[in-house]
Amino acid sequence: MSDDREDFNTLTIIVLCLASLIAVAYASHHEHQEVLILAALSIVAYASHHVEHHHHHPQPYKFGYEIKDHHGSQHRHEHGDGHGHVQGSYGFTDHRGIHREVHYVADKQGFRATVKTNEPGTANQDPAHVKLHSDAHHVHHHHEPHHHKEHHHHGNQHHGHAQVYHHQHHDGNHHHGHAQVYHQHHGHHHG
Repeated sequence: MSDDREDFNTLTIIVLCLASLIAVAYASHHEHQEVLILAALSIVAYASHHVEHHHHHPQPYKFGYEIKDHHGSQHRHEHGDGHGHVQGSYGFTDHRGIHREVHYVADKQGFRATVKTNEPGTANQDPAHVKLHSDAHHVHHHHEPHHHKEHHHHGNQHHGHAQVYHHQHHDGNHHHGHAQVYHQHHGHHHG
């Protein structure tokens, strides 16, 4: 028997008992009427506190799919323990061989993902809580240094010039790029 059906049956019995007691109270002498109404209310209060509530236990789950056609392939796999810990992956490969695969974990520490790809323009960088591993060919761009016109400020302000250095090292088949920003401040006090 389902939980809803049991709750409905219990409620029906309570209502019928209450209706019977009220009918008897009206048919009885006025002195017994108050006693019967109090008895009816006591039965309702007792029954409402003793209705069984069923709690569902955490249910682990697992699902996945893979699709392959003339456009490429897609996949997704995920499993959870029923207590808030979820692990999975999804990805695709297109007809040109470009691929992206994301592995993720979601738990009490939040959502964390690792992205593996060979997509053009995806230099190794780690935004937010995402680890990005790119096998894309790295294109080096050479730019002339950017010069700023000198500005004069009044008060206690500093002239700041920022230079960005990009450091890259190779470790086997993986490229690890790290961008570091160095600020150089030239302090001038103007009165």
